[in-house]
Amino acid sequence: MTKIYYEITSNPSSIKLTDIPVLSYSEFQKTVDELMSVESNHCLNYFAFPLSDKYKFVCCIGDDETKKIIILSHEQPKTKDISLESITAKHFQFHVFEREIYENYGIYFSNHPWLKPIRYPFNRSNLENKISNYPFYSIDSEELHEVGVGPIHAGIIEPGYFRFICNGENVLHLEIHLGFQHRGIEQLFLEKQSVLQQTILAESIAGDTTIAHSIAYSLLAESLANKTISEELSIERTIALELERIAIHIGDTAALCTDVAYQLGQVINEALRTIIINTNQFWCGNRFGKGLIRTCGSHYPLTKEIIEIIKNNLNEVEQRYLQITDRIFTLPSVLARFETIGKVTKKQASMIGAVGIGARSSGLKRDTRWSHPFLQYDKINYEPIVLPKGDVWSRAMLRKMEVLKSVAIIKELLNKYDNEKIIDNPNYDLKFEPYFIAISMVEGWRGEICHTAITDNKGKIIHYKIKDPSLHNWMALALAVRGQEISDFPVCNKSYNLSYCGNDL
Repeated sequence: MTKIYYEITSNPSSIKLTDIPVLSYSEFQKTVDELMSVESNHCLNYFAFPLSDKYKFVCCIGDDETKKIIILSHEQPKTKDISLESITAKHFQFHVFEREIYENYGIYFSNHPWLKPIRYPFNRSNLENKISNYPFYSIDSEELHEVGVGPIHAGIIEPGYFRFICNGENVLHLEIHLGFQHRGIEQLFLEKQSVLQQTILAESIAGDTTIAHSIAYSLLAESLANKTISEELSIERTIALELERIAIHIGDTAALCTDVAYQLGQVINEALRTIIINTNQFWCGNRFGKGLIRTCGSHYPLTKEIIEIIKNNLNEVEQRYLQITDRIFTLPSVLARFETIGKVTKKQASMIGAVGIGARSSGLKRDTRWSHPFLQYDKINYEPIVLPKGDVWSRAMLRKMEVLKSVAIIKELLNKYDNEKIIDNPNYDLKFEPYFIAISMVEGWRGEICHTAITDNKGKIIHYKIKDPSLHNWMALALAVRGQEISDFPVCNKSYNLSYCGNDL
């Protein structure tokens, strides 16, 4: 029987590009259709890139139950006016991937319901598509009105534009228009072939996810160069990743309190977050972990002194976070703004391919630490926390529960860490396998991060694809506010805390 896809059983992983079967588009469509009919499968990434006189399309599908990554491909001649039948009509979570392919290369997907620009790259196929002429959805009615918010926000966060269609105070539809800060990160990975430069680029993909993205890159690069890392370095990276999760989850708890005017919860959580990010600073000199993750080694191995600081700070934060969250989740005035607000069902989360907090708070058991374990997660028998209701309360409570779980993970890892063993210095002189594809997945605090790289016949990276969890989850926010009063938007928005630059790249 002809092989129709390649199965990967480890994360990260790299294989010969020629090992991926190339299907006709009709076979590709049929296979994707069959794979996506399995509930535990979701699309990790689907992208195209030019390869000599053709476009090569690569689709990666993750199976949460079997822990496999399925890779399949098709190719199209590099001609004008390529038109393919859209997969989105049957499997909605493909909508962003087909939109991106259309935006980059002008490859049209017939029957796609929403073929709009995503991030306005400077080399997009149609330069007539501009931020200023984005085709917003509209409804003709004398009873409805539109409300525009952004792109510059009062909180001086990142730029993005939100257009609400409302009936009185009730939101009928929210359209989220991004792409204001496209930096060409993926293109820079091709222009900067130095491993150190690429590591620094990975740190800059999303400033609040420095550690997760730099781990994703390092795992990918080490896999592509056939390098393995020591047990101690693996433990250090896992600890750093969980510290990042704790810091941001506590910060988000503060922000949620801000949006419901509970100032005590806000200021205490802000102070606790500061303790954690200052722990990072003590460890590596940067509060967000820049410089901490490097390929094959570290400039900042854990010492007895750093371990003691981490343990002491975690004990303090755990105790105080438990106290304040017990108050937050028993205050009627807070619960009235959290419970049943911004609900996204499990079916909706599954349809849009939601990941991370957005998936687990809606009853979807999706967590890369469990489904595709990396670093130390297969050794600690990690089990995800899943809540069924899908509202703001669930997303807030999930953060609390995950903070406590992360603290426990770090304590367990510190107990088995041997700081007498020497951690190697970083190695930036990595030779990548020629004509390979490598993939790595990391569960950042927002959710599933996926990096993919393809090399040419000399081992030079010729295509680099980054998938931040926000790419999936912005649609969850749009669904969450439907039927809500527009005044509920801030707390719904904060309950997801999605990344603008992670989408815009």
